[in-house]
Amino acid sequence: MEAQPGRTNRRRFLLIAGLPLLAVGGLTTYAAWPEPNPDKVRVRTDLDPLKSRFGTYVGELTEAHWLGYDMDESPGDRTIPSPDSRIRLVGVARLAAGTAAAIVRNAEYAFTPTVPAAALPAPLEKYLPADAAWQHSPQYDAYVNRPQSDARPSGAYHLDEARDLVHFDLVYLYT
Repeated sequence: MEAQPGRTNRRRFLLIAGLPLLAVGGLTTYAAWPEPNPDKVRVRTDLDPLKSRFGTYVGELTEAHWLGYDMDESPGDRTIPSPDSRIRLVGVARLAAGTAAAIVRNAEYAFTPTVPAAALPAPLEKYLPADAAWQHSPQYDAYVNRPQSDARPSGAYHLDEARDLVHFDLVYLYT
């Protein structure tokens, strides 16, 4: 049985027109799919999530640039999430005037000059002053990182008295 000329031309047209449309649709879907990679996510400036996590311990936050993402999720993960998730909050926030100095001068915490150990994700680097005089205290970290009802936080807080900044790099384990 021979193919009819009109039917062959229609199939050829659908093949030629349909494949590029499918490819464009697939690429658009891939490009729009959210990525957990911290270097490709949008820098957040909203204060409420930070205030609810540690605002009562560091005082009033007036400005922030930060990232929050699930550390265990990879770009290929499209399955049911793990029952245990580790959420990383990392960034820098401005405190009310004089707050950082008041915290650092509290003898109970024994702050010392330091350089934050963890590398900051690339999107946040421009918000961290290169000449900041960071102070750190393991006792203060322990005070702020007390277990919460839904998570166990861990991480470090570095304070700059002159600029009233707090640099935070935290992991919240939700079980």
